[in-house]
Amino acid sequence: MGPRVRLRSNRVGQNEEVHMGKRVGILTAGGDSPGLNAAIRGFGKAAIGHHGMELIGFRDGLRGLVEDRWQTLDGAALAGILTVGGTILGTSRDKPHKMLIDGEVCDMVPTIIENYERNKLDAIVCIGGGGTAKNANRLAQAGLNIIHLPKTIDNDIAHTDTSFGFSTALGIATEAIDRLHSTAHSHHRVIVVEIMGHKAGWLALGAGIAGGADIVLIPEIPYSIDSIAESVAGRARSGRNFSVIALAEGARNQEDSADLAAAVALVKGAATPEAKAAANKHKATVEAAHRDNAFKVASALEVATGSNPASRCSATCSAAAPPTPTTACSAPCSARRAPTSSRREPSR
Repeated sequence: MGPRVRLRSNRVGQNEEVHMGKRVGILTAGGDSPGLNAAIRGFGKAAIGHHGMELIGFRDGLRGLVEDRWQTLDGAALAGILTVGGTILGTSRDKPHKMLIDGEVCDMVPTIIENYERNKLDAIVCIGGGGTAKNANRLAQAGLNIIHLPKTIDNDIAHTDTSFGFSTALGIATEAIDRLHSTAHSHHRVIVVEIMGHKAGWLALGAGIAGGADIVLIPEIPYSIDSIAESVAGRARSGRNFSVIALAEGARNQEDSADLAAAVALVKGAATPEAKAAANKHKATVEAAHRDNAFKVASALEVATGSNPASRCSATCSAAAPPTPTTACSAPCSARRAPTSSRREPSR
């Protein structure tokens, strides 16, 4: 016997099917992001109140699904979480087919299928970014009913206009860039603001435009330090002896971009497991060398513009406090600053 069906009229007088008795699981996976609890609450309110479904939440992402750790999400559990940060369900970055269990990497897809059937689920909602989308697709290919809700501040989910968390992160990064203008202007500095965005430049581009950055560097377009230095020098010659540069974390100069492309090609072209392992190790080394890129860009600009390297420092980009010149960054961006030159012309 199928699920009970009840008909009722909506506001425009159309008949609407409301499926009663459905049991749905929900989980959050991947990195933290604004809006997770709001998404859980929004889905839960509609599922329970409008469709009469039963909702359970799996703890700590896919690991909770494997270990069958869940809690009932009723009206009381969803109340008051709209403005709470993080996720009430916890999260993890586990992959269902490569999960570390008791020190061994195991394929846990069969276990997930067993728990899905044991809990008599009709579907699972996975809230997460690109990695979660891949994992959700893997479970769907295994025959489960899966819904993926896109969550990432990078806004880089295919066929998605916008993702949970992007708008909030964009506002924070925009405010950070805007707040740094006064320091750049007053001290005649070039400030490099590093903004999250590993493979996509939506966050840096949007915040850079909205916050008034003079130069925006994104992963999609390899940059040249000489070209940046010339732009900075051009501004100085016109009397604007300061610049703010929005740098996406995944942005690379032309040489580094070519190195990464070659490393990726090695991985794709590896003919044996040994060769692929070696290629992946080389690719990881290339990627690790990029971690302090903001510092490298600041240092390179100091050399290119003849600045004094002793004046480097970092500034906070947290939404909770205004940027200060000696505080390490803790929000979706970090900043390095360097003087454009030793000249002290009026800025405008």
